[in-house]
Amino acid sequence: MEILDKLKEDIRGELEGVSLVIGWERGYDSLHTTPLFIRCPEDIDRLIWNPLCVHNLASYLPWFKGRRVGILVKGCDSRTVIQLLQERLIQREEVVIFGIPCQGVVDLAKIRARVDCSQVRGVSFKGDKIAIETPQGQRELPLEEILATKCISCQYPTPLIYDHLAGEAISSHRPPGLLFAEVEKIEKLDPKERFAYWQQELQRCIRCYACRNACPLCVCQDFCAADARDPHWLSQKTGIGEKFMWQILHAIHLAGRCTDCGECERACPMDIPIQRIRKKINKEIKELFGYEAGVNLEVTPPLYTFQVEEPAIKEREW
Repeated sequence: MEILDKLKEDIRGELEGVSLVIGWERGYDSLHTTPLFIRCPEDIDRLIWNPLCVHNLASYLPWFKGRRVGILVKGCDSRTVIQLLQERLIQREEVVIFGIPCQGVVDLAKIRARVDCSQVRGVSFKGDKIAIETPQGQRELPLEEILATKCISCQYPTPLIYDHLAGEAISSHRPPGLLFAEVEKIEKLDPKERFAYWQQELQRCIRCYACRNACPLCVCQDFCAADARDPHWLSQKTGIGEKFMWQILHAIHLAGRCTDCGECERACPMDIPIQRIRKKINKEIKELFGYEAGVNLEVTPPLYTFQVEEPAIKEREW
C-alpha cells in the first residue's frame, strides 16, 4: 500500500475520536504546500504527501492543548513532539501521531535559484528527481541537490514516536559526522574571522521575528523578550549590535531544546543561516551532557535538572 493511501486509511479510522487531524495539502500552486486541518471525511481527499511537505506541523500542537488532535510527522517533526511532551506543553493522551518515514524534503530557495518559479504549471516526482513545468518548458532537478540543509545530515528519517506508521521504518544513510560539519568549519576560524563572518550574515537581519514565529518551541510569544518594555531588553535600533543581541538571545532560549527542525532558517526572508547558531549550541549540549533534544521521551532535558557535579564539567579542576 502506498504511503498516502495508508495515511488516509489510518486517519479515517481515528477521525471520529479527534477534533481534527493536521496534515498537508496543495498550496497556491503545485510547488507549494500548506497545512491542512482535517475535520470531516471529505477533507481527507485533499491530503498530500511528497518532498514538498516541508512544514513542521508540531508548531500547532500547543494551541490545541485540552483537545484531542491528530498530527502527521516526519522524523524531525517527531522530535519536536517529544520535546513538547517533555516540557508538558502537550499531553500524550491528547495527541494521535501519524508517522511518516521521510527521505528528505526540498528547499524551495534552492529550486528558485535554478528555475523561474513565477509561473509553475505543474510538479511531478520521477524517482529521485523532481520535474517542474513552467512556460519555458520542463526542468528536472535531482532531489539530492535541492534537499533542505537539515536533511543532508538527518539521523532520524523515521519518526521516534508514533501511533500509526505509514510504510516501513528506514535508517539514516547520512554519516553522523555531517551533523555539525558546518559548525566545525566556523569553529576553525580565528575569533576575528568568525566575528566578521557573523557580522556579514547578520547585517541582513531585519528583525522581523519570522524565525521566532516559525519556531515550534518558541511558545512564549506573548511574553517574548523581543517585545518586552519592562524590562526593555531590546531597543528598536537597527544596528548590528541589536541584531546580534536578538539572534543570540533567541538561540540561548532554545539551548537544550532545539530539535534541528530548521523552520527558523526556512522562514527567514533574508536567507541567513541562523540554524548554524542553534547547531553550535546543540553541539555544546551534546558534548557537555550527552543529550540531543527530542530523541528520548524518558530522559529529562539537562537544563531542567540540577546536579552539584556534572560529569563532563570539571569546574573544580580549573
